[in-house]
Amino acid sequence: MPSIRHQFIKQKILSALAQRFFQGVVVLAPIGVTIWVVVSLFNWVDNFLPNVLNAIFPLKFAAVNGQIPKVTGLGFVVAITLVLLVGWLSSLFFVERLMSIFDKILEKTPGVKIIYSSVKDFLEAFAGNKKKFDQPVLVNVDSADVWRIGFITQQNTAHFGMDQFVTVYVPHSYAISGITYIVPTTRIKKFPKGVSAAEAMKYVVSGGVTTVDDDETKATETDQ
Repeated sequence: MPSIRHQFIKQKILSALAQRFFQGVVVLAPIGVTIWVVVSLFNWVDNFLPNVLNAIFPLKFAAVNGQIPKVTGLGFVVAITLVLLVGWLSSLFFVERLMSIFDKILEKTPGVKIIYSSVKDFLEAFAGNKKKFDQPVLVNVDSADVWRIGFITQQNTAHFGMDQFVTVYVPHSYAISGITYIVPTTRIKKFPKGVSAAEAMKYVVSGGVTTVDDDETKATETDQ
C-alpha cells in the first residue's frame, strides 16, 4: 500500500509540475517570440547603414579592421527617418508626378512589372490609399452550412463577365497565404458593424482562438 500511495503522490506532483510548465510556456512564448522578432528586426536595420557605408566607402570612415564602427540605434533612426522623408517627398506634387512616371515605367517593364505590381498592390491593400482588407464578410464556398471568414477586395467583377459576383480573399490560419474566390453576392454575409476588419483578421489568422469583441460589448464593459 505505501508504495502505491507513494507512486500516486509522485504522479500528482509530476502532473502539477507539467501543468505549471506548460502554463509558463503559454505565457512566455508569445513574449519571447515578440521580443526576438523586434530585436532581430532592430539589429538588421541597425546593421544596414554601416554595411552600406562599408560597401560604398570601404576605407574612408573605417576605424577598426577596415570596418566602420557601429553606433547602436543610429542605423535604425536613419532608416526610419529616410522612410518618413520619402513618404513626405512623395506627397509633393512634382515628386508625385515623377513617381507616377517611374511607376508606369516599372509596370511596363517585362519581368519586373510582375514583381513590382504584385508587391505594390499587396502593400497598398494593407496600408496605402487603396486599402482592400477593410470589409470582413462570411463567405459560403463549401457546403451550405459551412462559412469562411474573408475580405471583399473587388466589389465588381464585370471585367470577367460576372456582374453579380464579388472577389473575396480568404486568409489561412497561422500563415500569410490565402485563397481568392469569386462568388455571387448571395453567398456572402456581412459582419456586424461593431466588428472591425482587424478583429476579423486576428480571429481567422489565429484559427479562431482569439475572441472578437464588437463595439457594443466594449462599450458595455467600459460602462461597468
